[in-house]
Amino acid sequence: MENLRLYMITYNVGTSEPEQRLMEFLSLTNQKNEKLPDFFVISLQEVKAQPQTMLLDALFRDSWTYSIQEILQNRSYVKLKSIRLQGLLLIVFSLRKHLLNIREIESEYTRTGFGGMWGNKGAVSIRLSIYGCSICFVNAHLSAHDNQLKDRVEDYNSIIKDQDFHVEETKKIFYHDYVFWMGDLNFRLMEDFDRTPEEIERIVLKKDLKKLFEHDQLRHVMRKGEAFSEFTEKDPEFPPTFKFDVGTNDYDHKRRPAWCDRILYCVNSNNYENVTLKVEQLSYKSHPSYTLSDHKPVSAEFIIKIPQRINKRARCFDDRTLQSGSVPDQVFSDYSENVVQFDKIHRWEEGEINKAYYKVTKDIPCTKDDWIGLFKEHFGALDDYVSYEYVSKCVSAPNDYDRPVQMARPQKYEITIPDLPSRCRGQYCLVYFSQTEDKVMSVLGVSDTFPIVKNESD
Repeated sequence: MENLRLYMITYNVGTSEPEQRLMEFLSLTNQKNEKLPDFFVISLQEVKAQPQTMLLDALFRDSWTYSIQEILQNRSYVKLKSIRLQGLLLIVFSLRKHLLNIREIESEYTRTGFGGMWGNKGAVSIRLSIYGCSICFVNAHLSAHDNQLKDRVEDYNSIIKDQDFHVEETKKIFYHDYVFWMGDLNFRLMEDFDRTPEEIERIVLKKDLKKLFEHDQLRHVMRKGEAFSEFTEKDPEFPPTFKFDVGTNDYDHKRRPAWCDRILYCVNSNNYENVTLKVEQLSYKSHPSYTLSDHKPVSAEFIIKIPQRINKRARCFDDRTLQSGSVPDQVFSDYSENVVQFDKIHRWEEGEINKAYYKVTKDIPCTKDDWIGLFKEHFGALDDYVSYEYVSKCVSAPNDYDRPVQMARPQKYEITIPDLPSRCRGQYCLVYFSQTEDKVMSVLGVSDTFPIVKNESD
């Protein structure tokens, strides 16, 4: 079993801009030996969603994504995918070293506002597989106010029922090996807990949080099996994260303080024979220094178990053990190799017809939507391509072997990347994307870096 560390954070930003430094938000330091998680999952609610803002965000990255990516890209993270539904925004980053181990990235959304007609409330989700193990991340913003508990329960069940993915084995949220659900879930204190905002604040100041949490609505519906009963949540040891006067750490007494911002998880431990999946939670905390909205951010860090292949040649097993066949073999598919392998590219020139050659080493379905993108060397997101071409336009390359073919070998293909932007100079690489008609995407190959230089004849 191998460990993967996941860092998740949820924040209702109240239409604010990321005006405070986000290092503490991401629990990052500038120490040299800093231990980095394998994934960052950022869950935001109430991102500014006026029509003009949405148009700009469609053309450019929104300010929150830009600020977070700027920090993580310098630490060798790649944004795998983001999805936005009005004010809801979910972003998943992975360490670059895992890129070829990740498959079948897909997103979904559900509107629950105004009876499912409006996206001011609802959920967005991203699912993927890593080393063959499936994970689903959900960011939800449920109905507000103390007396809307029934609506929150209905929102949850609508989301569970509505969301369908296109990877058949994980068509529904709970078909995944791991599910992480976060967001402004808006659960308050029980209505029959007859205390005023001022009285609740005095309980918080006395640090009697455990007694206060006994009246939490979310735990109430979990115990009754009405919603979220499939999930596990560590008891929050931080004060209620809502509602604050913006710019301060003072509770706004227009609403009763409550733990609105939550992170929960579900693991299907026995999805596979002879393998037990499990989650270890390392932290669950709020970040009170952030005063941009009337909520406080909440983060959690997890370790999840991912079975991987045992390399029989690399490990020290004696001959008797190897011959008996008792060495554990691969549990899940091993995607660490380039399924698509590019020939070495020495250099490309601006203004020239530039070609590359690649071969497919495994039998994979090729669709008309497969494509190859040209990326800068240290690209920070899978949608940061400079140029691209569809694989359907590739042609079989001429046979470049002089000797007779002794054994079957993969077919080689030729790709021409058109329309290089002017002044496209520096170090670049090619990335092969497998993509279905339903926009389920996998990265199957990345070339070595190569220079694009000025045409010597210019």
